[in-house]
Amino acid sequence: MSRLGKVHMKKPLKKARSAGKRKPASRVEIEQTDSVLVRAKYVLRLYINGSTVKSTLAVKNIKRICEQHLNGKYDLEIIDIQHHANLARDEQIVAVPTLIKRLPAPLRRFIGDLSDLEKVFFGLDLKVQE
Repeated sequence: MSRLGKVHMKKPLKKARSAGKRKPASRVEIEQTDSVLVRAKYVLRLYINGSTVKSTLAVKNIKRICEQHLNGKYDLEIIDIQHHANLARDEQIVAVPTLIKRLPAPLRRFIGDLSDLEKVFFGLDLKVQE
């Protein structure tokens, strides 16, 4: 039988931090507001079809949600598919009204007039404090 020697593996060196230096903040910082935790700037696109009842209600609802709960930390683009059919085709919109949340990740889609606030808050990752 042959004798095997011990194998020593070097451990990777840990970087030493100087005292008093703060860890760099992540790209998305959490801000505390009065009613909601807002993580980042929201990028939203709402696809509508003219001035139908559901489209009008969806526009009203998303504007109210953004103004009351996102505190100016959003970009909302409303796209009428009658005038911009190519944008709807590129996004593979199959029903209107459809809201697409691009940022913060993950991308989410909401179909309907956005009147169920609990589902919209859940999909937008908004946590209403009680």
